[in-house]
Amino acid sequence: MRNASRFEFIKSQHVPSLTVLHAAMEDFSYDRHAHEEYAFGVTLAGRQDFFSGGQFHKSPPGNVIVFNPEEVHDGQSGGEHTLDYLMLYVDPDQLAPLFAEALGRPSGAGFRSPTTLMHDAKLRTSILELARLVTHGIGSCIDQENALYRIAERTAQLGGEVVDKPRATRPETLLERAKAYIHAHLEQDISLDAISAAAHLSRYHFLRLFRQHYGITPHQYVINCRINAARAALAEGAFPSDVALRYGFSDSSHFNRRFKRIYAVTPSQYRRDIAR
Repeated sequence: MRNASRFEFIKSQHVPSLTVLHAAMEDFSYDRHAHEEYAFGVTLAGRQDFFSGGQFHKSPPGNVIVFNPEEVHDGQSGGEHTLDYLMLYVDPDQLAPLFAEALGRPSGAGFRSPTTLMHDAKLRTSILELARLVTHGIGSCIDQENALYRIAERTAQLGGEVVDKPRATRPETLLERAKAYIHAHLEQDISLDAISAAAHLSRYHFLRLFRQHYGITPHQYVINCRINAARAALAEGAFPSDVALRYGFSDSSHFNRRFKRIYAVTPSQYRRDIAR
């Protein structure tokens, strides 16, 4: 069978932190992972099968997918036809004031969309328009900013809300300590014993609790955080070999494999796409 998979990242020249992914997938599947950004996608052709929020979803052409920051998900082509889709990635700080305006609140930080998969023509049109502007490098800064605001506004209208952080339970507090330890030591050799000690939990209790709460293992989370940090470094122009060494990958081949399982392209390909 012909390999029809292709992936292209395009960085906005006007809106900071905004990146578009145009993908065609036939024989590729993503590992479970999470992004630090919001992600807004449209299935263009084929069927998009993915896990998120504790359940499996099937997205036919025309459907919209919304992932909140740190929402664990995977993805693959479903059915017999090649999956074609677009995805926009936007930093939470970029969207917070737009959500605040759309919701009429002082702050939009902490906004969460309660629905991952939806069929809404207005939101779909707004996502496709912004992707068109970025992909083809057309329009001014205000054109792209206005298109992004329409996405935030429509997402808020569809039932999203700012979730004020509730009082954390003891397990959540301990797991947040573990996550903070991981983020503080991404460039160091991290052991499971050290992470569980930071959470004041036994090793095996910590393993079970972490996976139950986040849907991935601590090891997967560490790799995910390192890959996200590596992607940011690549976007700033760092060389893949330097990034691999900085974030503890044994060699460039190991780094390439891990990066591709989450972003579908090699670090060099990603750096080249973003630099254009």
